[in-house]
Amino acid sequence: MNNYVLPSWPNQSIKSALKENLNNSTNGICDQFKVNKLVESSNSLKERHCRENYLVGDNPKQGGTRNRVHALVQAFEKDTKTDEEQQKNQERCKKLEEKFAKAPVSPPLLSVEFPSLFSSPTMRNGDVWAFEDGGEIRGDVNGSGVVLGVDGGATSTVCVCMPLLALLSAHKLPDPLPVLARAVSGCSNHNSVGESAARNTLEQVMAEALSKSGSNRSAVRAVCLGVSGVNSSTDQERILKWIRDIFPSHVKLYVHNDAVAALASGTMGKLLGCVLIAGTGCIAYGFAEDGREARAAGAGPVLGDWGSGYGIAAQALTAVIKAHDGRGIQTMLTNSILKALGLSSPDELIGWTYADPSWARIAALVPEVVSCAEAGDKIANEILVNAVQELALCVKAVVQRLCLCGEDGNSSFPVVMVGGVLEANKSWDIGTEVIKYIQTSYPAVHPIKPQVEPAVGAALLARNYLMKESEEKCHR
Repeated sequence: MNNYVLPSWPNQSIKSALKENLNNSTNGICDQFKVNKLVESSNSLKERHCRENYLVGDNPKQGGTRNRVHALVQAFEKDTKTDEEQQKNQERCKKLEEKFAKAPVSPPLLSVEFPSLFSSPTMRNGDVWAFEDGGEIRGDVNGSGVVLGVDGGATSTVCVCMPLLALLSAHKLPDPLPVLARAVSGCSNHNSVGESAARNTLEQVMAEALSKSGSNRSAVRAVCLGVSGVNSSTDQERILKWIRDIFPSHVKLYVHNDAVAALASGTMGKLLGCVLIAGTGCIAYGFAEDGREARAAGAGPVLGDWGSGYGIAAQALTAVIKAHDGRGIQTMLTNSILKALGLSSPDELIGWTYADPSWARIAALVPEVVSCAEAGDKIANEILVNAVQELALCVKAVVQRLCLCGEDGNSSFPVVMVGGVLEANKSWDIGTEVIKYIQTSYPAVHPIKPQVEPAVGAALLARNYLMKESEEKCHR
């Protein structure tokens, strides 16, 4: 069992506190100060809408010390792992009930909903919602609520908060789009940083966006997340569970791969066409008019995403080691990469590479590869040409499976281009070369460089989902 530290009682965990109070209570002594501190800390959990609740008090409008202690004991007992401990705690619980049966009830308090204290993700990140305690909701424009759009990548996670009324009131979207607040955090790909870190990152970035906007969770109408690493229905359900534990039950939740949010950023919320993402990772994802979808790549560096920033940089590092060993030809990449990293020898690359498993750290070397290719280095140029071909093949695979080009192969379709690898900031323009390669097979392809970021695309998806559900209700 994890020992989560309470913000208002930083030096002792719930588990150890309960153990101490249980032991004291069996001798007829109850440390009321510590029990009250537990309850005060738990007050901040009100309306967190976790699945298991313990109502504290004799009725919904009042609470008593007896009931509070009993609720804490129940929560602790439920998390006990061994039969022996469970039996002991059941005996202690009975003694508590007997001791407090004749005890006076403390002054009334507000009712408090007790979630399962040991499993709620908000216990870990409870302090990120402290801004909700009191204060006026300023971001809830005209009472219509807000929507959150999240773009969770392998490098960073972005959340935007947008007013729902402004997105629904006109036949076409306002220009510019109204963004109440924007927040940025770290990686939220659970395959890269693990489930706990990914979950906390998502919660933190959403809390920050709401705090900056002057809104809170009760004002949220829908949340749409596009998160890298969501590759199956199991992945979707996992993240939905995380988010459902955070928001009230009225909030609509939608979870997709980050490629879906990226596509929506180019099509302004419409799911039609293909998107190519090439940043730290890479993926091609598409939707046909009939709702069919397909993807190519996006399985991570181990499984061959060689068009990604990680793939490009990893091949460059390999080329440097090969040249140093005598297994490959000399390359400008050696001096360029060593200088960028502040290293003196290729031998030091081994320690640097494995010191940190972050994919983004490796992918950050892509500019060195591009610079060497522009300077005429053969190895660097080959790496980029191979990356262009890999990325173009990803798009072509999706187009073929969804028949986006029409039966004659000449129909126009959009390809949204997203990611740092595709940005035209160098004369060796990877994005332009990818489109040229695609055009050899599909001359009618329509490349789109989004005017809004993927997080906004996710928010627009949330808006479209709400509109669709509203229309369906009207037609029933």
